[in-house]
Amino acid sequence: MDDFVRNKLTEWGLSEYIQKFKDEGIDEESFYCLDFQDIANLIPKVGRRAIFKKRFRLLKGEENTSYQESVDSPPQVLPSTSVTKDKGKRKLDLQCESGKWPSPPSKRQHASGLGSFTEEIILSDVKSIMRFVQQRLPNQDSNFNRFLWNKISNLETDKRVLVGVFGKTGAGKSSLINAVIGEKNLLPSGSISACTSVMIKVEANMKSPKYEADIEFITKEEWKDELWSLLNFVGDNADQRNDQEEEEDYRDIDEKLSVVYGEEWRNKSPEDLMDNKYFKEIPEFLQSKRKILTCESAKELSAKCVKYTKNDSKDGDGKDRKRWYWPLVKCVTVRVPKNRLLQHVTIVDLPGTGDRNKSRDEMWKSVVGSCSTVWIVTELNRAAAEKETWEILKSASSIMGNGGECQQIHFICTKSDYVEDLDDHSAAGVRALIFKKNMRAKEEVNKEFKKLNKVKKHFSDECFKVFTVSSREFFKKKRLEPDETEIPKLQEFLQDLNDCHSETLNYVAGAYGILSLIEGARSRNVAGNTAGVCKDLEEKLSHELEKVKRPMEEAYMTFDKCLSEGVENSESSCDKVLKSILQPRGVKGSAAHKTLKCVVENGGIHKPKNKKPINFNVKLAACLTDSIDEEFKKTFPNERKCGAFNGVINTFSLDMEGLIQKYKDVELQLIFLKTEEEKIKTVLNKTIREYKKTIYKSLTTTIEENMQDCYQQAAGFRGKDSLKNMRDTIKQHVYSLKNTMFEQAKDVMLGQLRDLKVFILKELKETMQKSIELSLKTDDYSLPDFAVELAEVKKHFNYLKESQEEETPQICFAQWGEAADA
Repeated sequence: MDDFVRNKLTEWGLSEYIQKFKDEGIDEESFYCLDFQDIANLIPKVGRRAIFKKRFRLLKGEENTSYQESVDSPPQVLPSTSVTKDKGKRKLDLQCESGKWPSPPSKRQHASGLGSFTEEIILSDVKSIMRFVQQRLPNQDSNFNRFLWNKISNLETDKRVLVGVFGKTGAGKSSLINAVIGEKNLLPSGSISACTSVMIKVEANMKSPKYEADIEFITKEEWKDELWSLLNFVGDNADQRNDQEEEEDYRDIDEKLSVVYGEEWRNKSPEDLMDNKYFKEIPEFLQSKRKILTCESAKELSAKCVKYTKNDSKDGDGKDRKRWYWPLVKCVTVRVPKNRLLQHVTIVDLPGTGDRNKSRDEMWKSVVGSCSTVWIVTELNRAAAEKETWEILKSASSIMGNGGECQQIHFICTKSDYVEDLDDHSAAGVRALIFKKNMRAKEEVNKEFKKLNKVKKHFSDECFKVFTVSSREFFKKKRLEPDETEIPKLQEFLQDLNDCHSETLNYVAGAYGILSLIEGARSRNVAGNTAGVCKDLEEKLSHELEKVKRPMEEAYMTFDKCLSEGVENSESSCDKVLKSILQPRGVKGSAAHKTLKCVVENGGIHKPKNKKPINFNVKLAACLTDSIDEEFKKTFPNERKCGAFNGVINTFSLDMEGLIQKYKDVELQLIFLKTEEEKIKTVLNKTIREYKKTIYKSLTTTIEENMQDCYQQAAGFRGKDSLKNMRDTIKQHVYSLKNTMFEQAKDVMLGQLRDLKVFILKELKETMQKSIELSLKTDDYSLPDFAVELAEVKKHFNYLKESQEEETPQICFAQWGEAADA
């Protein structure tokens, strides 16, 4: 035990429990991790426990007088320490400390977070109940017991939503993120330039009251390969830096190597530069481990993180270089304590177009494809005309849209409070000018978005929203009120993403189903009546599987037709595509040679500094992807409410409500089967979201695989005529494969669609058949009596179900029959 815990217990008048906390090894970090079951075990007396819980909530910043009643009201029944003496039954105290049950939170309350803490208490309580149930289950000596054990273990899910943030250096990304999450000093901003390679994730620290940074390095092998590439470029172009692009590339390499090695990198081999002496400050890099930084404040952590995330490696007065390590870093995860906006949300500060390093680039694509929302950040005074910002959106749209799961794009115009000639206006006049300018910016940005035809193949106008924000005014409040900065709108959006309602409802519903099954198995004397319900269920299952199968087969046929047209267009446009790739307009001589050389050395991909990325594979596959984009968006919409294949998974139902009315004596088992039905639908919808990314990407992946031998051959040319030889090699290779390569890409994609159909039907059938078998054809009178737990979880479930009626349902249980009270 440390002084923090001792002092808190003394301050709260609970010093008699100091020894108990000491015996259990509770220090400051584990103190913040205590859940309701832990508290019950440490403080068995209800009155003293109530005082601790109240003080504990206040300490964690989770209590607010405006919803005090909701916090204190829900049931919080915990396992008794004398469970074995009482045959597993616990005293049911459904009125809790205040003596009444809260009204379900309204939609407005959920949006503002007023109902969310009540649900956290419910979720914590039900998790405690299910841990207690799992501990008391007999040994896993039967299929049924193993089934129950696994079902309880699988209730646990971690909701994590990604919000990706794009924007060029100086656009105000760091200030925006700091303002939105309420941490003014977390991410450094100002004169130090953001590194174009390092990805920064910001999330909540739910395990400790400290600020933490988790630094993930690229591997030693990846850095050695990168050194080889960088040093080769420097050697090949030592006397040939004739154009601006080559000069910029050289400066980029010089900076990257100099921040790590100082001037020592010059005239040394990659092997020399891998010597351990250069990495003494970061032994984690050599050991392939992560480096963890822990601090008391955001400002302290920010100062420690700079050398891993920023690229200004000079002292404040421009003197000697320090050793900074951002070129070796793949990702930095910053964790903020007790930040409720980030509890289920991760904000990711993303590089604009990936990275030349393969490992960082693959992580970039994975994260971009997993973002549910993307924020595009740029300065307001040039928002509509900022080419670099719009290029980021265009280049990433397919990864975010059909190739990802992005539902919304927020175009955020920063520094909205800036107005010229402020001396000529009153305070009211200045505000009026700011509002007028902001409205005009929104109109111009929306007009610009409507011109992006390729982006709109992935995103509709409804997915695109424009915000005009001022992080400075949000903190200083000189000319604008906080609401007028639009920062609170973004905070409200994060709160909605962070809302744990669906997580709580999924868990509680699953727990309700499992406890219903246990009680049904214990008390059932309906052996003669199961044949009828099993027959009805099997017939309904067969019928519903056919309903699921039909739209998937229709989608397959549609994609077959679209891809056939894509193959034909790909073959007929080969000459045009090759010309645009091998002889791009305005690029000649050494510049053309250098660009093509970089492309073939990197598997068909080149990411020049401050220019559009080049991807031969994407260009060759363009006719194929264009042919299916519109249909793909309809078949696999990113909007959760729609669902894939015209929502066929969401409508799958064995009509448990009707069966409950017909077979009242197996009501508990049917309640369990309903929760199983909803669980498998949730799992399948999530699986489809992931699988569709692979399906969409398969067209380009197949082309890329077919082109690799060609790229390797072209990369080997040196000296005179090497540009011509590279071009001829690529042309000949494409011509020789054009009658098979595009057809193969089509076949691969259709094969994956077919595999997805088989997987969905198999999972639905086997999961429901197994659940039916175990729930209706198994009895086990040796199971403990969990009637009290069932009654308590049922009340929790009914409360959540009632509150859900105010919102769009995540899980729709319709009107169930009432389970028999044990």
